[in-house]
Amino acid sequence: MNNTQTKQTSFPHVVIIGGGFGGLYAAKSLKNAPVQVTLIDKRNFHLFQPLLYQVATGTLSPADIASPLRVVLSKHKNTQVLLDKVVDIDPEAKKVFLEGQDELNYDALIVATGVSHHYFGNDQWQDDAPGLKTVEDALEMRRRIFMAFEAAEKEDDPKKRKALLTFVVVGGGPTGVELAGAIAEIAYQSVKDDFRDIDTTQAQVLLFEGMERILPPYPEESSAHAQQALEQLGVDVLTKTLVTNIADNSVTFRQGDDTKTINAHTILWAAGVKASFMGKVLADRAGAELDRAGRVIVEPNLSLKNYSDIFVIGDLANFAHQGDHSLPGVAPVAMKEGEYVAKLITKRLEGETVKPFEYNDFGSMAVIGKNKAIANLNFAKFSGFLAWIIWAFAHIYYLIEFDNKLVVMIQWAWNYITLGRGARLITETPSLQLEIESTPHPGNSTPNTKDSIQEPVSV
Repeated sequence: MNNTQTKQTSFPHVVIIGGGFGGLYAAKSLKNAPVQVTLIDKRNFHLFQPLLYQVATGTLSPADIASPLRVVLSKHKNTQVLLDKVVDIDPEAKKVFLEGQDELNYDALIVATGVSHHYFGNDQWQDDAPGLKTVEDALEMRRRIFMAFEAAEKEDDPKKRKALLTFVVVGGGPTGVELAGAIAEIAYQSVKDDFRDIDTTQAQVLLFEGMERILPPYPEESSAHAQQALEQLGVDVLTKTLVTNIADNSVTFRQGDDTKTINAHTILWAAGVKASFMGKVLADRAGAELDRAGRVIVEPNLSLKNYSDIFVIGDLANFAHQGDHSLPGVAPVAMKEGEYVAKLITKRLEGETVKPFEYNDFGSMAVIGKNKAIANLNFAKFSGFLAWIIWAFAHIYYLIEFDNKLVVMIQWAWNYITLGRGARLITETPSLQLEIESTPHPGNSTPNTKDSIQEPVSV
C-alpha cells in the first residue's frame, strides 16, 4: 500500500516539487487553504542562494543562509515535508514517482526545481571550473580559494606561485561580479597580513565576460559603475572575451582575433545556467514546450498549456507574457509566482477565477564589495555606499528565519569593522598538484588542437 493510500483525506492534494523560493512561498501561502500539501525536496533545507557567494568567499557559514524546511513549515498543520527526489510524473493519472518510495497522487502539481550550471556543451570543464548553486559548490569554492593562498605560501617556483595567486571568474553576471569583488577583497584586504612568504596583494583577479559589458541585463550606466568599482578593487575586467578551453589549471580565451592562455589554479564558473531535469520530464510526459535553456514555457497563469493542474514556477519557468523579455530568474520573481499559484488554487476551489500573473519589478541590485554596489530601482538608480545599504537591508529582509537575519546582521557588522572573514575553514585538503607546462608568451600562442574546441563559448 503506498503512502497516498495510507493517508486518505477529503481535501485536495497539492504536491510541490522543490523547496526553493518558489516552492517554499507556495507552501507558506497555502497554510490556511482547504488543501493537503506535500512539499518534496532532496535537501532538508531551504537555501538562500543570493548570499551563497558569501559562503564561497568565507564571509558566512552555510547555516547562516539555510533554514530547515520542517522548522519553517512546522506550524502548517496541512503540510507534510518529504526528503526525497521526484524521478517521473504521470499527468494523466496525476501521479508523481519518487526515488525513495511509492508514487503520490495529486490534484494540483507545482514544479519549482530551479536550474543548474550550464557549460554550453563542455561539461568536462566542471571539475576544473566549479559553478555555484549548492552548499557543496560553495564549500568547494571556499576550499579552492583559501587553499590557493596556503599552497602559494609553500611554493618556491615563481611561475607556479603566480598561477596559484591567479583567480579567474568566468561570467560577468551578478554572481560573477560578486565573486570577483569578494576574491579581490580577500586578497588585497582580508588576508594580506596573514602570510609571511607571499604578498597576497600581488594576486591577480580576472573577470571574463563575452558580451560588450558586464551585467548585460542592467542599464549601461549601472554596468559602468560596477566595472569601475571592480577595477578600483583591483579586478581585471575583460569584456568581449570568449573562453575556448579550460584544462590543466589554465584558461584559453579569445579576444577578437587573438587567442591567449593564462595559468590559474582557481577558476570559477558563473557563466550560464540550464534547467533542471524536470523540464525534460515535463516535455516528455506532458508535452511542455521548452526554450533553449530547457526552461518550461508557461501559460499566463503559470500552468502548462495542456494541463491546467500542473504549474511551473521559479527559475524553471519561462514566463514571456509581460514585456519584451521573459521574467528574470531571481528570487523575488519566484516568491511572487509561488504566492500567485497558491492563491489561484485556493480560488479555484471556491469556484472563482484569478487574473493572469503579473510581476511588479522593483528593480535589480548587485554588490561588488564593501560600500560598493549598484541598485537599479524603478524610481531611481543608485551606486556606491547607498546602493550597498539598500542591497544589505533587502537581503536581510528576505532571509527566512529571524535567527538567520540576526546572525547575518551581526556577522556583516563585525566584518565591516574588522575587514575579516570568519568562515575561512578549509574542510578538505586533497593534494594540490599544479602542472604548468613551458609555453610561449600567451599573446603569441595558439592552443593545442586536442585541448581546444572548435567553437568559442560566449559568456
